[in-house]
Amino acid sequence: MKQLIKFLVLGFGITFCSAQKNVESDGQAKLVVGIIVDQMRYDYLTRFYNKYGDGGFKRMMNEGFNCKNNHYNYVPTATGPGHTSVFTGTTPKYHGIIGNDWYDKTIKKEVYCAEDDSVNPVGSGSDDDKMSPHRMMVTTFADENKLFTQMRGKSIGIAIKDRGAIMPVGHTGDAAYWFHGSGIGKWVTSSYYMQDLPQWVKTFNSRKNIDSYLKTWNTLYDINTYTESGSDLNDFENGFKGKETATFPYDLKALKDQNWGYSIIKSSPFGNSLTTDFALAAVDGEKLGQDDITDVLTISYSSTDYAGHNFGVNSKEIEDMYIRLDKDLERLFIALDNKVGAGNYTVFLTADHGAVDVPSYLESVRIPGGDINSEEAKERFGKFMMTQFGTMELIEDISNSQVFLNKEKIRAMKLDLGHVQEIIADELIDYPSVYKVYTAKAIHNSDFSGGIEELLQNGYNQKRSGDVIIVHSPTVVPYSKKGSSHGSGYVYDTHVPLLFFGHGIKHGETVKKTRITDIAPTISAMLGIAFPNAATGQPLEFVLD
Repeated sequence: MKQLIKFLVLGFGITFCSAQKNVESDGQAKLVVGIIVDQMRYDYLTRFYNKYGDGGFKRMMNEGFNCKNNHYNYVPTATGPGHTSVFTGTTPKYHGIIGNDWYDKTIKKEVYCAEDDSVNPVGSGSDDDKMSPHRMMVTTFADENKLFTQMRGKSIGIAIKDRGAIMPVGHTGDAAYWFHGSGIGKWVTSSYYMQDLPQWVKTFNSRKNIDSYLKTWNTLYDINTYTESGSDLNDFENGFKGKETATFPYDLKALKDQNWGYSIIKSSPFGNSLTTDFALAAVDGEKLGQDDITDVLTISYSSTDYAGHNFGVNSKEIEDMYIRLDKDLERLFIALDNKVGAGNYTVFLTADHGAVDVPSYLESVRIPGGDINSEEAKERFGKFMMTQFGTMELIEDISNSQVFLNKEKIRAMKLDLGHVQEIIADELIDYPSVYKVYTAKAIHNSDFSGGIEELLQNGYNQKRSGDVIIVHSPTVVPYSKKGSSHGSGYVYDTHVPLLFFGHGIKHGETVKKTRITDIAPTISAMLGIAFPNAATGQPLEFVLD
């Protein structure tokens, strides 16, 4: 790491940093590959370690740098906020992506983090693909690389999920591609990026090619050797329609029509293989890493999240998913060695969140757990509001563990907003599944320095978040009784892998606590470019060579 200029503290308490470095003379990385594994707990690295080969996760650990105590520093831990925070170097407090979906207080309806009615779908003809990063309020390091290279460095985002492709490459991405399943089965994009798919994408999308991923999913190795997970037949998994039990094998082609068409690929390890193959096609099609101007490729492996929600943390399916993902990573790295050159590219790998063990499984082994009786809580809360205020009109929306109040109605009734918030918080704290409750007023007027409270504050966006914030009890999640979920500030959701590997990276490991917001400043410092414009993380200088 050379020529870092001094940190400058600008307005609103946000630290902005920049660095200058000559791209050609200093031998920059030709390609930066940012990998996010959706719903990957840190202990998947250690739990399945003996099942991994030498060329995937182990190669990153053995040749690169392993940050063993890496955490999310905000709530909620979800896909949209996670991908955004990794690449912007800041939290929802500043970048504005406060959830996958949220209630928009301005237009009075729920919005999706990437939806954009001002653009058109490209490749699908479906309004579901009208997507862009317009709700993200800041830049990513991919944006800053584009600016630094006078827009000559390419940025390509790839993920089965649209938000996993869109948020990382930021506002200036050359392309973000996501997989539209159902009856379409194609990689698509939107007119935000282009008016027509490149020929290499059209070629990849041939029906024969996509159909080849509708395979029979069985364990890669003898299932009896999968001793790092629970029994294949149990009461904690959902499975697929048309199959009586959630047990191996799964004939995806036979199950396709009863399970969302081509979307069934998303919930299998072949979704990760599809993503890897498409990423390698992008390297060739876009000639990434083929000159001295640094390009950025972002890859998000979404299938791990679909499988985690479906089968749960302790399932045989998750173990096989990661064993097979390790093989895909090995294929990716070998191809990059050949196409870009070993030592010419830099990779980091992390996750957008972890996951909790299925609460009903935890209960079965005498660990506290459970789900939430939403209907009972809703009925109780409605009665409370009628008794206390004589109306339910003070409530505009309840979502994402937040209560949004109708401020116009509160003013009309001559009520004090802060007092209403406090009364509601005092009521909700007595609900069985609730652990803590905070008002927006408390979040605004306090400076928390640790615990869940600090995470809530980092995730709270003044323009977009609600008036009352609810924290559920540990291992109690607002989800079904089967499969795993995430979203909390507890360690099972915040502790995720962070591996660096390749050009400019030292070999080593640390148990020093690192934060997800440190990744973008670290890559920016390595490249010698300006940090993302709202970055609050710090470069991990012990990682850089």
